[in-house]
Amino acid sequence: MNIGMRAHDIEKRPLPELVEELGNKGLACVQFALAKSLDVPSHHGALSPGFGRYVKNAFDTRGIQIAVLGCYFNMIDPDHTERRKGMDRFKEHLRYARDFGCSIVATETGNVHSKMGYTTDNFDEEPFQEVVRSVREMVAEAEKFGVIVGIEAGVNHPVHTVEKMKRLLDEVDSQNLQVVFDPMNLMTLENHQEQEKVFEEAMEAFGHRIAIFHAKDFKVEDGVLSTAPVGTGLMNYDWLFGWLKANKPYINIIMEETVEPYIDDSLAFLKNKYEQA
Repeated sequence: MNIGMRAHDIEKRPLPELVEELGNKGLACVQFALAKSLDVPSHHGALSPGFGRYVKNAFDTRGIQIAVLGCYFNMIDPDHTERRKGMDRFKEHLRYARDFGCSIVATETGNVHSKMGYTTDNFDEEPFQEVVRSVREMVAEAEKFGVIVGIEAGVNHPVHTVEKMKRLLDEVDSQNLQVVFDPMNLMTLENHQEQEKVFEEAMEAFGHRIAIFHAKDFKVEDGVLSTAPVGTGLMNYDWLFGWLKANKPYINIIMEETVEPYIDDSLAFLKNKYEQA
């Protein structure tokens, strides 16, 4: 099992201490977001091959792969100045990803409003077409450097369903575009009791394009669906890990939104589920 977590789900600290803490948990990989994990400049123009190599070497001391560079931004921000800042920073991550020992830079698909949050305005056709235009620009840069744009769907974004993810993959015709699959991000009050049906549809539509798997969990209380520490909620990991073992051996499984004091128990839960699948 190739399991890891988001580095910023550990409290921010100097890089050697962060690597030591993650290594002590027996992790094989991380999703690494520079600005969220380190107190170092990470604005557009701050990256260099030397910095990438410094970070990679630190993780190498504990045998931890940087599986994903997280560079999440609002790719359809109505403030075009802010959108361009985010786009330029994402493209810079693509250019230097290999220096971090990484081939994937990931993001979600943004929001029609500058203030992020759930809105059904995201579900109209025009926001989706704006996403397509932005992703095409990102993928064109990725193709130059032989790296991958990883796109993550989410119920509060323009790409919020299996069908929308499939459309995005079809409309941006490039293998340098792959999927960061977070099954919890597709769960709603309306579909969570038939989650296996959603998973089956996703695997049929784009299972072959999944490059990274995100492990989260969810609960439903008082008519509200929300995240929960992995292993304490309703996510059917028997189904998910059964599919992964059969179809995606050694895929990077990145636990996210599980923080202390739950991390060790959640990692043990995932390892046990994977062994039994």
